[in-house]
Amino acid sequence: MCAEIGEDPADVGLAWLLSREGVTAPIVGPRTQTQLDGALHAVELTLSAETLTRLDEIFPAPGPNGSKPAPEAYAW
Repeated sequence: MCAEIGEDPADVGLAWLLSREGVTAPIVGPRTQTQLDGALHAVELTLSAETLTRLDEIFPAPGPNGSKPAPEAYAW
């Protein structure tokens, strides 16, 4: 899916987290300049509604029918 939208999976994952209401500050730990550049790019990356829906389908929340969306379901 990331190849389809032309983005790196790590950048998409971080952008997805940043789009979630329950996430206030994802923690990143870049070890290289390339990883830091990707994390900074993720801040500016806007994922379409279709992409966000696909990500929610790929990574469903735990529990019956995904009672809370991921990652909020893992918060407590």
